[in-house]
Amino acid sequence: MNDMTPQTDRKRGRLVLLLIAGIFFGGMLIAGILRFSGWQPKGSNVHGEMLEPLVDLRERAPLLLDGGTYDWNPPARNWRLLVAPPADCGAACDKLAEDLDKVWRLMGRRADRVDILWACPDAACVVPAPLAADRTLRRLRPDPAWRAELPRVDVQTEDGKQGVPVYVVDPNGFVILRYPPGADPGGWRADLAKLLKLI
Repeated sequence: MNDMTPQTDRKRGRLVLLLIAGIFFGGMLIAGILRFSGWQPKGSNVHGEMLEPLVDLRERAPLLLDGGTYDWNPPARNWRLLVAPPADCGAACDKLAEDLDKVWRLMGRRADRVDILWACPDAACVVPAPLAADRTLRRLRPDPAWRAELPRVDVQTEDGKQGVPVYVVDPNGFVILRYPPGADPGGWRADLAKLLKLI
């Protein structure tokens, strides 16, 4: 004979329902706490610093040094490596140009979907070789207000010299990643390779 009464049945049903709701909402609560505390899973493996909030350059298309505007053109699905060196960059810019050229060439068949934007510090704007020969290089007209939009663009390296960070700009015109001066170019390449597969 069954000892369960309808009242006991209801209590057990409510208990099961509360347990399921607790598991569901408890998981959501834990996920929310982790998300808003800034925690990132180790599996994300992004080499650059993810910018939050993203820098929105959509309404501020840069001007090209030789005239015209560099349109973001989202349907083309091009990504960009952006640098804004200071006027007295010297050897740091030579090394940076070499690294940018190497990364661009290592992108292989996807290299045509990666533009290199060199935000010129002045009207003379000499881009060091071998980068000057890359067909996806775009020299941008000097624009201090546009340059100031970039997070921590003017930083000092450990030896007190002016450093040059590298930024990744998505197809829409959002600056999404920043690499500090002296960052490993292999990290730029790895991140770009993942991004090119996404879009």
